[in-house]
Amino acid sequence: MPQNNIPPLRDHHDCEILTGLTVDNVPRDNSLGRARRHRKGGNIWKPDDRSDGIFFLQSGQVAIVSSDRDGREIAFGVIKPGEPFGELCFCAPKKHFLRGTYARAVAESEVLEIKLDDFMAFLQTSRELIQAFTFTFCCRLSDCQRRVEFLAYRGAEERLGRVLLHIAATRGKLSDALEGQTVLPVSHDELAQMAAMSRPHVTVTMGKLRRRGLVQYERNKPLTVNTEALSLYLTGISST
Repeated sequence: MPQNNIPPLRDHHDCEILTGLTVDNVPRDNSLGRARRHRKGGNIWKPDDRSDGIFFLQSGQVAIVSSDRDGREIAFGVIKPGEPFGELCFCAPKKHFLRGTYARAVAESEVLEIKLDDFMAFLQTSRELIQAFTFTFCCRLSDCQRRVEFLAYRGAEERLGRVLLHIAATRGKLSDALEGQTVLPVSHDELAQMAAMSRPHVTVTMGKLRRRGLVQYERNKPLTVNTEALSLYLTGISST
């Protein structure tokens, strides 16, 4: 059962020991991998593609998406420039693992694709690279665990509220104009995918949160969240 309390969301920004693996760790002389451009809405991979490579996002934005039989999509993650993505299992080429998901360009994007064998050989050239790689995927594991936790909530306000807090902790920025508010770079469509809810259900639920003063949004303006107030509100819901 979901816990009543909401523990602080860790974003790993305060870690002073290790740093993550990014595209800056990869040679930029085209000696490793191949860069490709993808238009907005284009697929970098599809569910039946083999999992035989790892990717680094050089520019743009990419979403990892799964689709059910009814065509509803759930977003597993959003990749920011510099980040690696597409890792599943490093024995995948031998076992012929398939992706099972879509990697979709949310905006026009440039992606560096590296074959797993080449990437593994590259990692073994430096202890620092292995440390960065380990730290990056520890963060990914923590992020996946957090997603499992908020998807366990059946109540729409609880589930969506925890999605908002998660985004605020991992991708949000403090508002310059509104004290105590965090700006979230996310659309209602993306919220629906991340919370495994329908788009209309998200709209209705966000309206309830806005009337309570927990979120603010208007057409052509960014979504902002009062994270402290939202956390307290969700704690009250869970304890009743």
